[in-house]
Amino acid sequence: MGPNLIALAIPLFFVGMGVELAVAKKRGVRAYRLGGAVADIGCGVVQQLTSNLLGGWVTLLAYGWVFERRLFDVPTPWLPWVAALVGVELAYYWWHRLSHEVNLLWAAHVVHHHSEDYNLAVALRQSVTTWATSLPFWLPLAWLGVPVTPFAVVLGLTTLYQFWIHTELIKPLGVLEKWLNTPSLHRVHHAINPPYLDKNHGGTFCVFDRLFGTWEPETEACVYGTTQPLESFNPLWAQVERYLELGRLARRAPSLLEAVKVFFASPGWRPQWMGEAQKRDPAVKYDVAATGPLRRYVFWQWLAVLAGTFAFLMWGLELPLPWKLAAAGWIAVSAAALPGLLEARGWARPLEVLRWVGGAVAVAAFVVSAG
Repeated sequence: MGPNLIALAIPLFFVGMGVELAVAKKRGVRAYRLGGAVADIGCGVVQQLTSNLLGGWVTLLAYGWVFERRLFDVPTPWLPWVAALVGVELAYYWWHRLSHEVNLLWAAHVVHHHSEDYNLAVALRQSVTTWATSLPFWLPLAWLGVPVTPFAVVLGLTTLYQFWIHTELIKPLGVLEKWLNTPSLHRVHHAINPPYLDKNHGGTFCVFDRLFGTWEPETEACVYGTTQPLESFNPLWAQVERYLELGRLARRAPSLLEAVKVFFASPGWRPQWMGEAQKRDPAVKYDVAATGPLRRYVFWQWLAVLAGTFAFLMWGLELPLPWKLAAAGWIAVSAAALPGLLEARGWARPLEVLRWVGGAVAVAAFVVSAG
């Protein structure tokens, strides 16, 4: 499948977050909260696991299959790259825009918007089902003759570009915001201020936002998160919560038509039979009161898990399938147990014990099998 650009960039992501922390401290502002950062990075961890074990392969295999049945051959060596650059940006814009306008697509994309902070860790907060919702938007590029390599490289670079725009520390960049997606424009996209809702859907550029009327500059302080708050730091719960809510609403619907509309209407659609939506005080962020020793334990354990995750993504994917699944399962359990400890969930301590025991057994079994 080729090099995983996202996995290769993981050390740079953490260098960037370290720089952001240092600059924020120098300016006397708080950029991160432990629970939020664990949740954000945890979502990225489980997304990368599923992408490397399933989603990424399906995307490229499906794209290659459609490309073999393409309508056209794109001439010259450089034109496929131009077509990929324009095509990926246009497809990304419409996938992103419709992910804010269609409930079923929003159920995947909302994971990226749950955070009530805005920092570089939020860039890593991704959904495990995005590959499935975005695939139909990529396949027309293959059908029109954009080869696999330019598509995959441009898509990877577009994803990497969007890392740096998730920060509050960079001010508006003037004339660049007529063409490029910037931290200021993307802050607007993540905000729930009424003038900002469903704006600035571009990836690398903002040309299509300007063309299709969704461009909005930053004119007031942003309030981040979602209008219906998640109120959890559990990255696994974040992945499924909206899907479960759609299923619950569909079962309550007074008719089959209303049940279908639950999945395909706008997230803002709320008929009378649904009742009142949960209201959020924009001045209050979800947080927990954990002791200093517990916070330090979670912090250092999470760093160890992240180091193991990086090693697994770089070198562990060549392991036999049972070992890959065992490693991915242990990482996923870690992603749930550690924020669960911060939130004092009743199941978190038993799960943490299971995580330690399971990890020790797996390491012992691996050493024996390798010997």
